[in-house]
Amino acid sequence: MATRVLYVDDDPILARLVEKRLSREGYALHHVTDADAAELALAQGGIGAVVLDHYLVRGTGLEILRRLRAQGSEIPAIYVTGSSEATVAVDALKAGADEYVIKSAADDFVALLQRAIGAAIEKAELREARARADAETRAARERAEMLLAEVHHRVANSLAMVTSLLRLQASASGSPEVKSALAEAQNRIAAVAGVHRGLYLGEDVQTILVDAYLDSLLRDFARTLPGNVHMDIAAQPLRISADRAVNLGILVSELATNAAKYAWPDGRDGRLTIRIAETAPGQAKLAVSDDGVGLSPDETKGTGLGRKLVAAMAERLEGTVEIRSDNTGTSVDLSFPI
Repeated sequence: MATRVLYVDDDPILARLVEKRLSREGYALHHVTDADAAELALAQGGIGAVVLDHYLVRGTGLEILRRLRAQGSEIPAIYVTGSSEATVAVDALKAGADEYVIKSAADDFVALLQRAIGAAIEKAELREARARADAETRAARERAEMLLAEVHHRVANSLAMVTSLLRLQASASGSPEVKSALAEAQNRIAAVAGVHRGLYLGEDVQTILVDAYLDSLLRDFARTLPGNVHMDIAAQPLRISADRAVNLGILVSELATNAAKYAWPDGRDGRLTIRIAETAPGQAKLAVSDDGVGLSPDETKGTGLGRKLVAAMAERLEGTVEIRSDNTGTSVDLSFPI
């Protein structure tokens, strides 16, 4: 089917020459002489390209072009100007013309116009193809993100079930050591589950906001603390990858658990403080401190699993750990790249 070209020009003789040449090249020319007729033809649809002469019986081609683009139309537009009207051609290109041709009585004008029409149509087809490809890419990405979010949801639910089973196992055990070990396992699993829950509920399925994540994680942990221990949390809304969030969550959970177990053996009131903030562009610092009895240099408590996990998580975070402890309490600082 021939491509319909709307040719807007008040010169009927030139229009006839253009029509003969374009018809041989497979185009169907629709000629009008003014803006009103042009807009009527465009409104009826079916136009594959529009050629606009500058000076018309009423108005200018530039006025038509501006209205056309203001309406959101991306129909290929070729602007025709006189040889001394360079500024008009520039204005037309700024207004959204795809090509322009210098109008002259020479034989090559129609040939140049034909090539300009072909180039403008090809450019429009490339735009449409790119738009379709972009839309398909966005749709594919949205589908992938939806599926990934569903995976995170299922993993979070499964981990929550495991935590519940551990809680039941702990309640059925008569051994304080077993109860303690199972409670610590619950905290570690909760740190992982919290990341997947955050990825499912958040807008981004690949990164986590640290403040919301730690607030949720430690709010659950606070319920297991003795009544004499109070926890103070302050975290900036830093965004990190899911893998780093898991490492960070397990590390915070271990440090908080160790403090709750060993910092206040005499049952006095205590405060556990957890801070995380950006210290420099791309760098953050986690600080976990207590006001307990401190650790003696040769003190070894528990199984040592917690210390091994802290060291492993710090290594995965590519961080450096600094520990300070005396009779006024213990503080652990971890500096790591975001």
